[in-house]
Amino acid sequence: MSAFEYRDDALHCEDVSLEALAGDFGTPLYVYSRPAILRRYRMFDAAFEPLRRLIAYSVKANSNLSLLRLLAREGAGADIVSGGELHRARLAGIPAERIVFSGTGKTAGELDAALAAGILAFNVESEGELRLLAERADAAGRVAPVALRVNPDILSPTPHPYTRTGHRQTKFGVPAEDAPRLYRFAAEHPALAPVGIDAHIGSEINDAEPYQQALLFLLDLVNDLRRDGIDLAHVDIGGGYGLPADGGDAELAALADHVVPHMATSGLRLVLEPGRFVVAQAGVLLTRVLYVKEMGPRTFVVVDAGMNDFLRPSHYDAKHDIQPVRRVGRATSRVDVVGPVCETGDFLALGRDLPLPQPGDLLVVRTAGAYGFSMASNYNGRPRPAEVLVNGADARLVRRREEPDDLVRGEVELLFRER
Repeated sequence: MSAFEYRDDALHCEDVSLEALAGDFGTPLYVYSRPAILRRYRMFDAAFEPLRRLIAYSVKANSNLSLLRLLAREGAGADIVSGGELHRARLAGIPAERIVFSGTGKTAGELDAALAAGILAFNVESEGELRLLAERADAAGRVAPVALRVNPDILSPTPHPYTRTGHRQTKFGVPAEDAPRLYRFAAEHPALAPVGIDAHIGSEINDAEPYQQALLFLLDLVNDLRRDGIDLAHVDIGGGYGLPADGGDAELAALADHVVPHMATSGLRLVLEPGRFVVAQAGVLLTRVLYVKEMGPRTFVVVDAGMNDFLRPSHYDAKHDIQPVRRVGRATSRVDVVGPVCETGDFLALGRDLPLPQPGDLLVVRTAGAYGFSMASNYNGRPRPAEVLVNGADARLVRRREEPDDLVRGEVELLFRER
């Protein structure tokens, strides 16, 4: 079931027309469906129901407080990658004991904040981080729960090289051969407590086999550690689960089939970190056409949303469906949908067949609920867009559109006296 469907030739989110939302809140505009987010989360959680599990939502996918509060009430935890995300997760009501802290470059201040909060685990990504964590925990009189992120050297099938994170040519995780030594260090240090093991092999992966490979790899390490007298409590297999093209759950079922039997006999709790899976299909980016111009053989449709609003097409060469908000009987043309930012790389789609848009028309970028607003910036002095959450016929603003004054908030104007 899609939250975004045409009714009388006008695209709606639930029971609200996108035309009405554009009129009320302006464009560019992110629109999310509350029921769709809940459906996706519950679908994911139910797939692993036989297991003791924690669904630690990946905050970086979409960190809007209203969305985080919604997931917190469903029992979700949080996978965070910064002190800022820790602040957001706690502000949204996610208990610290349901938070895991990932990321390759945690600062001393971030470690201190997470120690003070009492999170479930630090997904440690280097020996240097482990030693710093031990120092900070010792100084604070605390014991830090540790789960090493181990690099399994699996080259997973993802759409772009930037989203492959489980092989040795990336910056992520500790080498497998170093893991036993680092676990022994953690077990022997009075300020560290080994509680889990972690791997994250990439994003937008629709094949369950690499996850099974990573899980078996981790379980072998768990057994080796047990023989050394180090008992862990959980296995974290990361996130990155792909989206089925038809919106169904066949790929999710396959993933569960590859994971559940092994975890059921392990005696360990399973931690999973879905982000895109939960929110991507529940959100769209609404944009208005400014101009249409011909440049030789190419037709450029210039819209008011740019790469600063939605970076994925430019950064990852990501392909997102683009549709007219109102269906019209125009001839189809091959067009490039581009934004107003002064960069050749500022585009939402290249070489797309669309009913030729006209200035003033509304277009919608689908599956934009993940890594949309969370990657937005003020590049070119552009205020970030508003966000709206829809529940049936009720549409609520969950982030106001930035104003020009927001662009300079926090800056200090420094004047030097002329000599």
